[in-house]
Amino acid sequence: MPIAERPVQSPLSAEVQAIVRCLSCDSRLDSDQYGGFLCPACKRVYPNSRGIAHFVDEQHYAASFGFQWQRYQQTQLDHDEHRESERHFLEKSALRPDDLTGKLVLDAGCGAGRFAEVATRWGARVVGVDLSTAAEVAARNLADRDFIAFQADVFALPFAPESFDVIYSIGVLQHTPDCEAALKALDKYLKPGGLLVVWLYSGYNNWYRFSDIWRRCTLKMKPETLHGLLKVAVPLSYNLQQGLKRLPLAGHRAANLVYHLFPINRQKDHEARMLDTFDWYSAKYQSKHTYEQVFRWYESMSMEDMRVGEVPVAVRGRKPLRGS
Repeated sequence: MPIAERPVQSPLSAEVQAIVRCLSCDSRLDSDQYGGFLCPACKRVYPNSRGIAHFVDEQHYAASFGFQWQRYQQTQLDHDEHRESERHFLEKSALRPDDLTGKLVLDAGCGAGRFAEVATRWGARVVGVDLSTAAEVAARNLADRDFIAFQADVFALPFAPESFDVIYSIGVLQHTPDCEAALKALDKYLKPGGLLVVWLYSGYNNWYRFSDIWRRCTLKMKPETLHGLLKVAVPLSYNLQQGLKRLPLAGHRAANLVYHLFPINRQKDHEARMLDTFDWYSAKYQSKHTYEQVFRWYESMSMEDMRVGEVPVAVRGRKPLRGS
């Protein structure tokens, strides 16, 4: 019987191999011949399934995200004539290509790989983690990039301390049970002098008040049921708003009233509109935050050189060098 050969490791795979750790005993892990990991100390196995290693047994509160990214696998990915995700990344991260080129980067909550695609295009080597099965989609979408995805929990990541040059999380941590704790959990894995970047839903807006009322109902639905309902409701509301805007005098005011009573995403692309509206109404947890609040979190981690992005609430800070 022929012996299965180990696949040749890419430079990024070898780099990640050096920093991945056992969740049970914190030992360095060995890769197995199937693409998963094995702890030589406590023998715990982290299997590879559907192209990625899994460090959680289930999706927990993130199942709706797994559903949406399996359904909308490439909706938000940039291409030659479309750079929408890059624009969002610039506005919400306050990062520029020079901040990422040649760096080992952690994308905390990578989804289908929307922002990891931008980061790898800028020359970063990116490790993406997601609690949901979206990590599988990201691995497929970015198979030709310097990118590795794991299914893992932001509160218990399988990495050695101080492993990454940059850590970013764009529009994710507000969907965890404790946004502050999730952000502070990332600090452990950032190298001294590294950048920690977060974008969270803004607590300054009032437009979502009615959506919070609707969410009391939508959170009781299965993702499939909610998606089917929104496939009818979103086009109906969007087309009604567009029609009202054409009316003279009070048309725009009437359209805004409809929007505030039933907030939906208003992008022109119908798939993007559906995706973002589903994301808003399906997530189990959804917190909103202010700059004052997030700056206090960064200050409690002794972060320096704090800056804000163009779209609230976007904050980046630098971890102090040792002895500084």
